[in-house]
Amino acid sequence: MSDLKALQRAIGYQFKKTALLKQALTHPSLGHDHNQRLEFLGDAVLELCVSEKIYANHPEMHEGAMTRLRQKLVREEKLAEAAASVSLGELLNMDRSCEISGGRTNPSVLCDTFEAVLAAVYLDGGLDAARAMVLRLIGDCTETGETDAKSALQEYVQSKGLPNPTYETLGEEGPPHDRVFTAAVLIDGKPTAQGKGTSKKRAEQEAAAAALNMMKGSGEAGTDAP
Repeated sequence: MSDLKALQRAIGYQFKKTALLKQALTHPSLGHDHNQRLEFLGDAVLELCVSEKIYANHPEMHEGAMTRLRQKLVREEKLAEAAASVSLGELLNMDRSCEISGGRTNPSVLCDTFEAVLAAVYLDGGLDAARAMVLRLIGDCTETGETDAKSALQEYVQSKGLPNPTYETLGEEGPPHDRVFTAAVLIDGKPTAQGKGTSKKRAEQEAAAAALNMMKGSGEAGTDAP
């Protein structure tokens, strides 16, 4: 039960009916009361939540561009990353053979589990609760893609005749279900900025954004990170 409480803190929602959450965390390999129906519903809830955000945040964007952005935000890799950031794979109930074959880290399994948990949140707390979970774990859809900050930084340093940025993970802290990673971006081999996030990729994005702001503000690279 303590693991479920930690998960609920991590996703930002407290269940009234924990049976829904337990079902969402039951892999089909167990053969009963599994999460496939929840996954089906969660896929639709996720698409609605992300579509709403894109529509609201990008009034200038045409339909084709909105569709491409939504595809980037709900692709398997991104959902698996969101699931891993709150340790869904570790909490998933599955049979031994599935576990031995790597089921707990399989991107497809993690993606399906994320959608199932989202559906459970929707059924237990309504659409507002589901929206809040999507916002918390995926983002507010204001970016045009996952690698925007890193790509923008790379383009900027190239325009200055500098080598491409590199990234280092400096550390991680917090309990397993609420991990926070710290990453540094190095430009020309020198630490330039740091960032924090619930995954290594998110921490790198924050570091890239901080470095870009710093460089554009000062016009210089290679200052020591705080």
